[in-house]
Amino acid sequence: MASLIMAALLAVLIGFLIRQMLRGWLHRAQRQADLIGVLPSLPDTVGPALIGPTKGLYVGSTLVPDWNDRIAAGMLGFRAKGALTRYPEGIMVQRSGTGPIWIPDESIVAIRTERAITGKALTHDGILAIRWRLPSGTEIDTGFRADDRNENLKWVKEDAA
Repeated sequence: MASLIMAALLAVLIGFLIRQMLRGWLHRAQRQADLIGVLPSLPDTVGPALIGPTKGLYVGSTLVPDWNDRIAAGMLGFRAKGALTRYPEGIMVQRSGTGPIWIPDESIVAIRTERAITGKALTHDGILAIRWRLPSGTEIDTGFRADDRNENLKWVKEDAA
């Protein structure tokens, strides 16, 4: 009987902790809503793909300059499998399970590789970090880990050109 009571108390404690984590995530999203504002909408048409699609993992987006300050607003904070494609008009980040992210070309500040972003750390520069400016004026870094890390070179070279 004592073990049943302990199991019930443990289940209640775990439930409480999960609830608190979700509340924290929602409060973070509410605090960031003004900073993030409305994300750019998808264009009606785009030109031919310049790079990609590069398949991999959308790691998340962070507020600049803190590589570990994950954005919770605008559905930007959830990891998902995805594909990254560069067009003359911008970059499309397609994510499974949620909508795509459109990064207009004029908003891109830099494309580089990093070892860590938003809680994902590697032993090598394997995360492609796209720094861009939102319509609200806030700069963010969007992280993407390609399945084939050699594809990152195409992205970095294209940005340097």
